[in-house]
Amino acid sequence: MDEKIKKFIAKHHLLSLATFGESLWCCSAFYVFDADAAVFILASEEQTVHIQNSKLNTRVAGTIAHETKVVGKIQGIQFVGTISTVEDKREKALYLKRFPYALAMNPMLWKIELETIKMTDNTLGFGKKLIWNREI
Repeated sequence: MDEKIKKFIAKHHLLSLATFGESLWCCSAFYVFDADAAVFILASEEQTVHIQNSKLNTRVAGTIAHETKVVGKIQGIQFVGTISTVEDKREKALYLKRFPYALAMNPMLWKIELETIKMTDNTLGFGKKLIWNREI
């Protein structure tokens, strides 16, 4: 994965997630990025619409954006992946290290295994795109 993509994702903590199951739904979620595994780790209650959707359709999409009005500083990613529950203790520890207050809530954790990332980075030139695809 391009270092520019990794640095952008690591710099942020909030993503927008879109799901489709019985309905189309989107939400915002705090995340931790595991660059080695190319996964986002997030917490969400099981009864939420987006998690109920993901039980019917594990394919999800989302965005992370740098909010700016300066066109030359626009950066953001769009991603596609597959969501599942976190079973790995290391992944759980990564989330709780970043968001230690979550420990008190004993959150249910989910991971999004990324398949594709498209980053728009105007700091590299207007409309510059960086693409990453998971090797199968």
